[in-house]
Amino acid sequence: MQQKNFAVILLGANIGDKEAMFATVKKHLIENVGDCIRESAIYSSKPWGFEAQGDFINQLLVVETEFSAVDTLLRCQAIEKKCGRERHEGIGYESRVIDIDLLYFNNDIIDSEQLTIPHPLLHKRRFALEPLCEIIPEYVHPILLKTNRQLLDECEDKGEVVRK
Repeated sequence: MQQKNFAVILLGANIGDKEAMFATVKKHLIENVGDCIRESAIYSSKPWGFEAQGDFINQLLVVETEFSAVDTLLRCQAIEKKCGRERHEGIGYESRVIDIDLLYFNNDIIDSEQLTIPHPLLHKRRFALEPLCEIIPEYVHPILLKTNRQLLDECEDKGEVVRK
C-alpha cells in the first residue's frame, strides 16, 4: 500500500470567473492528484508584488496524495496549463486565471531547482497565512519552527485579506 502524503495547496486567481475556476481545478486535483480532505473559505485580497486590474481570490486545500512532492507539483502545473494558465518567463508576477502553489508537503524540506518546500515566500504573504490559520493554525513550519499562527502574527504584510 502506498504511503499517503499531505500536500497543502493554495489556489489563486484574479481573471475571469474565479470561483468557477476553483471548482474546476478542485475537480482536476481530485482526478489527478488525490482526495481534497480539507478546504478553507475563499479570501479576497489586492495583488501582492505587482499592479493588476482585479483583486485576487485565494483558497487553501489539503490534498491527500500517493504522489511525491515533485510529481504533485508537475500534476498541478499540468492542471494550470489545462485550465488556461500561461507562464511568461522573465516577467515576474502577473495576472492569472489560475495559480496553484504547493506551500507544504508533509513536514518535508525540499530545496531543488524544480521545487522549494516550504514555499519560500509563505511567511511574507498574509493572503496565504490567513487561510492556513483557518485550517491548520498549529502546523509548524519545518524551517522557521513557528506555527502558522505565529507566522501570521509576525507577518509584515499588512495588506487586507477578507474572508468571503
